[in-house]
Amino acid sequence: MTSGTITREQFEVRQIKDKRALSAQKKQVLICAGTGCIAGGSLDIYDYLKEACAKRGIQVQVGLLHEDGEVEAPAKGKELHLKKSGCHGFCEMGPLLQIEPDGILYTHVQVSDCDEIIDKTLLKGELVERLLYQLDGVTYAKHEEIPFYKKQHRVVLENCGTSDAEDIEEYIAKGGYSGFERALFEMTDQQICQDIIDSGLRGRGGGGFPAGQKWDGARRQKADKKYIVCNGDEGDPGAFMDRSIMEGNPHSVLEGMMIAGLAAGSDEGYIYVRAEYPLAVSRLKTAIEKAQELGLLGDDILGSGFNFHLHVNRGAGAFVCGEGSALTSSIEGKRGMPRVKPPRTIEHGLWGKPTVLNNVETFANVPLIIRNGVDWYRHIGTEKSPGTKAFALTGNVVNTGLIEVPMGTTVREVIFDIGGGIPDGKKFKAVQIGGPSGGCCCASSEHLDLPLDFDSLKKIGAMIGSGGLVVMDEDTCMVETARFFMSFTQNESCGKCVPCREGTKRMLEILDRIVGNEGTMEDLELLENLSNTITETALCGLGQSACKPVQSTLRYFRDEYLAHVVDHHCPICNGRKRHLEIIPELCKGCGKCARNCPMDAISGQIRMPHVIDTTKCIHCGACWGACPFGAIDAIEEEV
Repeated sequence: MTSGTITREQFEVRQIKDKRALSAQKKQVLICAGTGCIAGGSLDIYDYLKEACAKRGIQVQVGLLHEDGEVEAPAKGKELHLKKSGCHGFCEMGPLLQIEPDGILYTHVQVSDCDEIIDKTLLKGELVERLLYQLDGVTYAKHEEIPFYKKQHRVVLENCGTSDAEDIEEYIAKGGYSGFERALFEMTDQQICQDIIDSGLRGRGGGGFPAGQKWDGARRQKADKKYIVCNGDEGDPGAFMDRSIMEGNPHSVLEGMMIAGLAAGSDEGYIYVRAEYPLAVSRLKTAIEKAQELGLLGDDILGSGFNFHLHVNRGAGAFVCGEGSALTSSIEGKRGMPRVKPPRTIEHGLWGKPTVLNNVETFANVPLIIRNGVDWYRHIGTEKSPGTKAFALTGNVVNTGLIEVPMGTTVREVIFDIGGGIPDGKKFKAVQIGGPSGGCCCASSEHLDLPLDFDSLKKIGAMIGSGGLVVMDEDTCMVETARFFMSFTQNESCGKCVPCREGTKRMLEILDRIVGNEGTMEDLELLENLSNTITETALCGLGQSACKPVQSTLRYFRDEYLAHVVDHHCPICNGRKRHLEIIPELCKGCGKCARNCPMDAISGQIRMPHVIDTTKCIHCGACWGACPFGAIDAIEEEV
């Protein structure tokens, strides 16, 4: 690999060589190396395959092979390219192994399956039927035919499961950094901002503010220093979209930030990542190092005179640091606390300087827009919400995992077509959209056929938020669900403003009374009044949206509140009264229950029995449906 500054011409030569090297790969084996599959043992599978292939005389190659002697070409004969990919999204079925160009996807792969995969599939071209995905009696050999993938439109996530997550050469071979190259040499700062404005790209962090307008606002600021900041905090329970992008396609984030630097006139950027994402931190740092080695980051990039430096900053896990001003305060080494606005971040951000702040998914969209054009992007999604959106689909749904769909895709399509519907033949009841700051959609046809976009969700009191989707079935008490999310929000309140600090505490006390069948009709009225007051007066966006779970459940599931306060008996909570337990004798420690739990209520070491924290559990049943060993049981309690 070239080290130091290279010219544009040298980079274009590199692009040609990398594309040629990628096209020369005849057989590729991609092992999912996302966090979930790693927990399931995918790295052990990778190591075993490498050794077992070598014993059979199959030459295993890692990385792109050039004909110029930079990397030694393989000997003639049997060979394959082994890769650690990012998250494939189909987390329910992990660990996953994909074979290209055949498009074969093997599910629930274990080390013990590797010899059979090599001998039958890699050497003879035969399928291992038991490892293929099956649904309703149909076996699917190719991943693009599986219903979970078929209705998706993977744009931002396209390379996450199909490329080596740590290989900058492969990223370049697939068009990576060509958007930055175009912006650097063929566009002015104003033209870049205008393209992002014209594309209609809206912030994927939840607010949906037009990204191009934000960039242009920062561009117009007169300052000796400006910053580009990427929000990779992602503190919502059950959300892991940004984590998967940072782990599986980190260079897309870097490239988007570099283009933003050109647009705003910045030479320095920070990626703020929660410390609970060690793999994302590692892959981002590796990506930065490789980009620096190639001369795509640093001083005088591609001989243009443009300088850009990137840093990774680990957060301490506070939910409030997902808010822009609290995040920049945390980077500065201060306590993460929101501040009064105005001034806005583009005027007074990091260290008091103009700052462009977007989330991971927003930046990952940018290179594609610059590379493929505004018209290409606007043909995806809806008129007012172009493009795609990644969602983390969890809870009571057959297929849990990471999905990406065009904006405007309906709730029904996501839950029943992609998600496969509700397990065990139970009825769909609700879906929590946007994490603890989002609202609940109900099972009415109006909500099921609601387009998932920024404006449509606002009309029913919900929001896209981070993109978490927690599906609930008929056995879920919506009052208890609202109480759980309010408990989370109250615990995570920074305490700076009275409405959020005191208001959420009072609301939680009321909800505790109601769930305990000790509430009154006056409590319902007080809940509504407090919700409206907090929404209108809280300091930051997190506080202003904290009451959405309560507001939406009061609106669409009021009968369940009435059951608690009038009848003093909820047919769901009190009629069943159960808690979920993991039977140690049956638990194999595979970790699937923990990966599918939207509340992080399950803990344990790999290959050791896991346990459920009943104080965090919301009885969504995601673990129950995920466990392949029947180790999770609902323990009935006395009423």
